[in-house]
Amino acid sequence: MADEEENSGEEIITEEMLWERIPEVEGVERANTYYELSARIYARGQYDEALALAETARDIYSELGSTAPTEGLAQAYSAIGYNLNQLKRMPEAATAMSKAVELLRETKSPLAIELACTLGEWWYGSREYKKTVECMSECVQEHLIDGNDSGAANDLHLIGCAQRELGQYESALESFKQARALFKKLKEVINVARCDQKIAHCLTALGDAEGALVAAQKSLDVFVTAHDHRRETYSLFELGKAQSLAGKDEEALMTLEKVLEIANECVQNELIETKGLTMVYKLDKNTHLKLDEELFYNTNNNLSNFIHNEIIEINIAGITFLFEIE
Repeated sequence: MADEEENSGEEIITEEMLWERIPEVEGVERANTYYELSARIYARGQYDEALALAETARDIYSELGSTAPTEGLAQAYSAIGYNLNQLKRMPEAATAMSKAVELLRETKSPLAIELACTLGEWWYGSREYKKTVECMSECVQEHLIDGNDSGAANDLHLIGCAQRELGQYESALESFKQARALFKKLKEVINVARCDQKIAHCLTALGDAEGALVAAQKSLDVFVTAHDHRRETYSLFELGKAQSLAGKDEEALMTLEKVLEIANECVQNELIETKGLTMVYKLDKNTHLKLDEELFYNTNNNLSNFIHNEIIEINIAGITFLFEIE
């Protein structure tokens, strides 16, 4: 009863009250009010308005100079980042969040590592792969010092993905192996298999067909057992590439045709979006499918297997498979 009386005595601050407070306050309190309004409006999904309020809070904090609380300015920058992210303005979002992380690291705030991990994901989403590696490398060290193996494993996985996009396959391979070891220690079977699938990708790029075959098969076995059909498709794709590199053309052809068969099961002559899998289907002279970013299938009389830019072309027994993956 005493707790109920105490709670009933607490003043509930409404959004209207916050708006009314603005003309009455100055300095830090005024900036805090704008930030609180931004947070509430963000929760309603009105990101443009919430962004403007967060930017106003940042401007007020900045005008205060050295008297402004560093964490207040950092939270304003992070709010700007989150709103820009929702508005799909990823490069700007990452730039704003980087300022928040920089400020929080100056004060040794425990929030710095959390926001830094978010920043790394945003840099990756912006295709700023070098910045992703730089950002997440700091996160790895902090997580390892804190004894957070799960955080470090996820950091290393993202680093590997960024290095792979940069064509740094040896570095990516090492990152994925380190991430795999940590995930295995944590008994996270699916994440171990995710690493195996990407290890297979790197080994194929480096010309190690046998190693790629082993890694791809390991990942495939896990995803088949887990009934994770989306990841099973990607593992089949890596297996087919490895089989082609190893000169096992007939097996590679069967594997890659199975990839297309799985994709076709979800296609009905139009663009269809499913969780984690987008496909485009047209039936004319060629059949075009989209798997992840782009997957093309057509006929060709040449026999070759090569990787050029981000497009992988595999020609087997007169059939050409062109895949562009992320």
